[in-house]
Amino acid sequence: MRPRKAFLLLLLLGLVQLLAVAGAEGPDEANNLREDYKFHHTFSTEIAKFLKVSQGQLVVMQPEKFQSKYEPRSHMMDVQGSTQDSAIKDFVLKYALPLVGHRKVSNDAKRYTRRPLVVVYYSVDFSFDYRAATQFWRSKVLEVAKDFPEYTFAIADEEDYAGEVKDLGLSESGEDVNAAILDESGKKFAMEPEEFDSDTLREFVTAFKKGKLKPVIKSQPVPKNNKGPVKVVVGKTFDSIVMDPKKDVLIEFYAPWCGHCKQLEPVYNSLAKKYKGQKGLVIAKMDATANDVPSDRYKVEGFPTIYFAPSGDKKNPVKFEGGDRDLEHLSKFIEEHATKLSRTKEEL
Repeated sequence: MRPRKAFLLLLLLGLVQLLAVAGAEGPDEANNLREDYKFHHTFSTEIAKFLKVSQGQLVVMQPEKFQSKYEPRSHMMDVQGSTQDSAIKDFVLKYALPLVGHRKVSNDAKRYTRRPLVVVYYSVDFSFDYRAATQFWRSKVLEVAKDFPEYTFAIADEEDYAGEVKDLGLSESGEDVNAAILDESGKKFAMEPEEFDSDTLREFVTAFKKGKLKPVIKSQPVPKNNKGPVKVVVGKTFDSIVMDPKKDVLIEFYAPWCGHCKQLEPVYNSLAKKYKGQKGLVIAKMDATANDVPSDRYKVEGFPTIYFAPSGDKKNPVKFEGGDRDLEHLSKFIEEHATKLSRTKEEL
């Protein structure tokens, strides 16, 4: 590691800036953060004096609008020549968020990936005319966030996240302020619409912590007639069909617009007809664009995605990969992993 000059780094989040004092160069890892943060250098001893710091200290600060009485005004780290670059990066990222920050489309993927994430949706506007109202509701969130350090809290503008609010079933709640929790497995939990206050938010977060909340599941209507060879699964029936511990299930996740899915459809129908006599095997499909998959074990990152969910071991599904999606290879896949097949010539 090359020797470093004495420096002071100041991180002002929001505009997010890094300032280096008393040295022309910062550490490698800090430089690697330039894509996400704006850097400024200064040699001013007046700034160091104002911040009550000395050379060789890394300082992380939030802009005034995100400061609160529940968190330190700044965080400092002594940086020596032997300090690892990764330690500097970890320090910056650890304090990159205030206790209750502003989640936006522009910073979502970088700053708000940690879960569980508690989000409070309302008309968030920090411009002069609306700042007081924005901070009024944010202060209610702060009162709760300080007692749950294991969770990330954020406010978000309801219009920026109109789609998310709709999926949560909150777009017609009639309330000015709504809240939800997004957990590690991708499940979403909506707070019942009621007049928002720190007490109601606290009750909601406490209920989540105790495992008493039911997740919101985006779902198409349950089919009235589902007697075809390929069973149709929707969000509301995923657990009862795919996660049935007594059945082997082959499940295809598709998108209506997907060309490969359309090509697969006749093959998949033939596959289902082939195994129609197998009472312990279900061949199913689900439109993954219109329904939530309520289990993080069944990750859908492209279409079509096919899993085999064996009876008695639903938490360890087997993904179909590598082979051609034809009748021969899909049949072989089923027979390799099935636990309920009747091994008779007539049926197989």
